Amino acid sequence: MVGNGFVNCWRHTGITFQRTKTWKESNDPDRDAKLDRIDQVVNEYPDRTFAFDEFGPLNIRPVGGSCWAPAGEPQRQAANYHKLHGVRQFHGCYSVGDDTLFGVVRRRKSAVNTLAALRSIRKLVTYLGTNETRVVSIGRERLRQILGINGVTFQRTKTWKESNDPDRDTKLDRIEHVTNEYPDRTFAFDEFGPLTIRPVQGSGWAPATKPQRQPANYHKLHGVRQFHGCYSVGDDTLFGVVRERKSALNTLKALRTIRAARPDGDRIFVIMDNLSAHKGDTIRKWAKRNKVELCFTPTYTSWANPIEAHFGPLREFVLNNSNHPNHVVLTRKLHAYLRWRNNNTRDPQVLEAQRRERRRVRSEKKQRWGRPNNKAA
Repeated sequence: MVGNGFVNCWRHTGITFQRTKTWKESNDPDRDAKLDRIDQVVNEYPDRTFAFDEFGPLNIRPVGGSCWAPAGEPQRQAANYHKLHGVRQFHGCYSVGDDTLFGVVRRRKSAVNTLAALRSIRKLVTYLGTNETRVVSIGRERLRQILGINGVTFQRTKTWKESNDPDRDTKLDRIEHVTNEYPDRTFAFDEFGPLTIRPVQGSGWAPATKPQRQPANYHKLHGVRQFHGCYSVGDDTLFGVVRERKSALNTLKALRTIRAARPDGDRIFVIMDNLSAHKGDTIRKWAKRNKVELCFTPTYTSWANPIEAHFGPLREFVLNNSNHPNHVVLTRKLHAYLRWRNNNTRDPQVLEAQRRERRRVRSEKKQRWGRPNNKAA
């Protein structure tokens, strides 16, 4: 947290809180010669200069965007994991002198959604006044009042995915039961990753219009890691270890660590997702012998796992705006955060990051908190 005195001091010096950005430097030995030639032809021969490039790939799938919608109820696009139509490329050409853009899509063209470009009241008024279906003449201020009265704002559209698990309600009810009735004996387990050694964008304090820059990195020489994390619902503590990969063996090691946290031999509950490495025969037999009940979340319902909300602060305070040199440094920073987090569980920044992550993972098909509301009899 930063005091108001520091904030006021930084404002006078032109320092604001901004998102960091990555940059990539060209290593072309003829870079300057090529740029000079492009600058020459654009300035001296604009009527005879054209710019060409491909835009794509164009996929047949729902795409998130922005549109006008009631406040708190963004439009939802269905999630689609089956790409059955292939891809297309738009071959576009721009005439510098005529200021025109033209091109062609191979084999198929897609319709353009006019409303997707209406990002301001002015554009919306223009669209309503020239709409072929029904012309509506209205002023900007009156339109702004009508939208405000009806709670309609310009928002990003979001995709949703519906669980097709036949035991969805049973699993959700069991998770809700154990977290409410046995919080001291309930743990949530999941993997967080992949952890890669690369510059990560984020936010930080910097002079106005001069954001911090992180170098672009296209060479992944350090491989990836997975953080196997566990959250104790009753103790409100987060712990875990970094492994090289997800596997049944690493899952079993994590379950043994969780079992050791309650050495009294009484039953405990572990909430986890449906990854194949979580539910092999070896793990199930071990869990049965050691009185560990595995509570699996339904498919496409990761928000039901309590640990998911705690991965948001971990990403915010460890990964964002970072450039770790290797996995050893990254692991040390991660465990340093876990120690600090477990000693400051009620820190306002941690709680706010948890709320943001919880809102993100639980937004499912117009249901802010995930589960559909019970219909009245």
